[in-house]
Amino acid sequence: MNYVKKFTEKDTERYYDEEDEVYLSFWDPNGTLHWGLFQDDEDVVSASNNLTNYMIKKAKISKNSNILNVGCGDGEVDIQIIKKIGCKITGIDLSGVRIENACKKITLELKSQLKFIHASATNLPFDNNVFSHVISQSTIYHIHDKQKALSEICRVLQTGGIFVFDDLIKPKSEISEETKKYVYERLLFDTPFSFKSYQDELRKQGFKIIEARDESENMKKTYQKLYETLKEKIKSGENPKFHKRYEYLINAYKKTVEATDKKEIGWAIYLCRKI
Repeated sequence: MNYVKKFTEKDTERYYDEEDEVYLSFWDPNGTLHWGLFQDDEDVVSASNNLTNYMIKKAKISKNSNILNVGCGDGEVDIQIIKKIGCKITGIDLSGVRIENACKKITLELKSQLKFIHASATNLPFDNNVFSHVISQSTIYHIHDKQKALSEICRVLQTGGIFVFDDLIKPKSEISEETKKYVYERLLFDTPFSFKSYQDELRKQGFKIIEARDESENMKKTYQKLYETLKEKIKSGENPKFHKRYEYLINAYKKTVEATDKKEIGWAIYLCRKI
């Protein structure tokens, strides 16, 4: 068994407060910073939007929906959903920097439908049975007490409400030192869940699984696209203050692709209903 360093919520908050500017410089300046579902040879932002559209469709989000987004980041996804559907969304994030960025995007037109709160998923500041839907993108792997977070999500979701999210999975418990360093410890996380055991935990927490998809190949493609983008940024001389970090990320993203091929890391999407 490989033991990954233990991290705290403060570690994660500090990481994203410090790294947000770097990610915005090459991933998407508007803040769509998550893995995507690719159709043919799309760019990362288009593939990321495909994931959002998948969640909207599968969760049957409508203008009457009241949504909680766990890990809203810079708020871009929430704004996209409201403009497309016209529902209400509350976004929470552990990063104060990202919440500050998100709040700056709330126009007068959006004020009645959208709010952002600096909060932890393990202690959601909401009453029971508030939301019709909970969504989350590329977030829950950062939460160190995942069982507590899933319990909190179930608590604030209405009976019959929909929880749709993606998360990293660990296909096998034994991982190489390179994967531990460049994937798990780089992202300040570990997970006890494989594709199947994640579903077992969701059922234990009070959810019925409607759909589960192993999308590891799409995560792999996301990282392949990103490291090619970083190489081009360096080659063109763009954002020179970040070049040292770019070089590190190119290597880390290549290691992540290799780890995916070795089944040492994976990515899955789950659609659930609160029983």
